[in-house]
Amino acid sequence: MTATAVKQQVLELGGAFMISREARQFGDATGVPGFHGGYTRGRGGVLGEVDADVVTAAFGFFEPGCVRTAWESVPLSAAEAAAGYLEACHAFGRRKLTGFADADRLAALLRRVVAAAPAAGLPLFAGWRAMPVPADGPAAVAQLTHVLRELRGGLHLLAVLANGLTPLQAILIAGSPMSDGPTHAALLGWTGPFEEITDEHRARWAAAEAATNDLIAPCFAVLDAAEQSELSTLMQAAHRTALVR
Repeated sequence: MTATAVKQQVLELGGAFMISREARQFGDATGVPGFHGGYTRGRGGVLGEVDADVVTAAFGFFEPGCVRTAWESVPLSAAEAAAGYLEACHAFGRRKLTGFADADRLAALLRRVVAAAPAAGLPLFAGWRAMPVPADGPAAVAQLTHVLRELRGGLHLLAVLANGLTPLQAILIAGSPMSDGPTHAALLGWTGPFEEITDEHRARWAAAEAATNDLIAPCFAVLDAAEQSELSTLMQAAHRTALVR
């Protein structure tokens, strides 16, 4: 299944942009130090000038008070913040993927998947999909991977809730590629002590993960079998080029 074959590459390459030097530089340029201000206003800027509760609803996994503080701290309009965050994404792609010879082809395949995916219940995905995509392959791959990550993240939030878990419980179970659950929860603004995760919680999370895979799988059907295989191969190559040292 293409959805599971590219899952790691989408999550890690898309996530790498969010903690990249380019993203940090964007955050510093807003005048608000630290991770949350630039991240929250930049990523959430595609939602428009909304109350922080709307951003919290879309982000899903972040502690609400942390989102409000960050959203209201950055003195940029939502549109300006989204545009600046997008520029940082392009700069990340150009730095990391300029040597990737198949960037244009990968961008073309990703563009088709993103364009064909339904957006119901996925405001961040819809907002980022509406942003203009540049012509150069490295920047386009970075942006479209970010958009595909928003697609999977939004579907995963829906699956987590449908399987009777809170977002915090899901964080405590899954963590991130770089940290365990409690450490990642703290990064997202939650404070302990955290509840004990049970086998039932873990079973519900496994069901949510399987449901996420099922929900996103049809989005790749716009590509034929050979193109899906090519997409998987190229995503792995892009991941190696950008992240493997």
